Amino acid sequence: MEEILDIVQGMKPITLAEMDGVKLMNRIDTKYLVTEAQLHEILLCIHDGYYAQEVENNRLSPYSTVYYDTPELTMYTIHHNRHTVRDKVRVRTYVDSHLTFCEVKHKNNKGRTKKKRIVVEPIPNIIDNPEAAAFLAEKQPYEVGSLSPHLVTIFDRFTLVNYGKTERLTIDCNLRFENLRSGTTASMGRLAVMELKQDGRAKSLLKDVLFDLRIRPFKVSKYCIGTCMTRPEVKQNRFKKKLRRIEKMKSL
Repeated sequence: MEEILDIVQGMKPITLAEMDGVKLMNRIDTKYLVTEAQLHEILLCIHDGYYAQEVENNRLSPYSTVYYDTPELTMYTIHHNRHTVRDKVRVRTYVDSHLTFCEVKHKNNKGRTKKKRIVVEPIPNIIDNPEAAAFLAEKQPYEVGSLSPHLVTIFDRFTLVNYGKTERLTIDCNLRFENLRSGTTASMGRLAVMELKQDGRAKSLLKDVLFDLRIRPFKVSKYCIGTCMTRPEVKQNRFKKKLRRIEKMKSL
């Protein structure tokens, strides 16, 4: 990880204010799962074409996210059962910038993701915040009183922006999970989840590099994988192939 951080430190910086034009709140996301060695090679190939986000002189930013669901894990189950229209409710804390957001992510049947969010004060259960409860009642389809904290995901993130500012790449490392209902913890080891966010299918240096390295997209939901790893009794037939691949790559 130290060598990867050195490459990112060598990239030109971009500030949060300069990131305003590339929020991509209505976007197409493409995810990839890579080993630390693959990530190192990718960054060597693209470091001259991307800025690295810098927050308070840091380029590796810690994130903490609490996912909410119904007692029956309805949102997880809908994803597992391949419904194209689905929602996620989460509270995300950007540790470096001391900001916490209540967020709703909605994916439509055309594969596009829209995210709505409001700033909130971090509290154990966001439903107890009247403003957040009103926001959730308006922006997502579930009865607010049925939602409660389920899974915590913790990770460190690099955020890169191409020089043309037409795409954003997040790289999540050190992924850990804690299930608030079962008390079980798990991790993704030294694997990284990369997510390319674009408004369309514009030409991408990263995609060219990934094609050359024979790294294909890997559809992965941190919420679903974390749920599988910390609640093995839940229905997970659809994710077993992904889980086997994750375990195999963790051993490389």
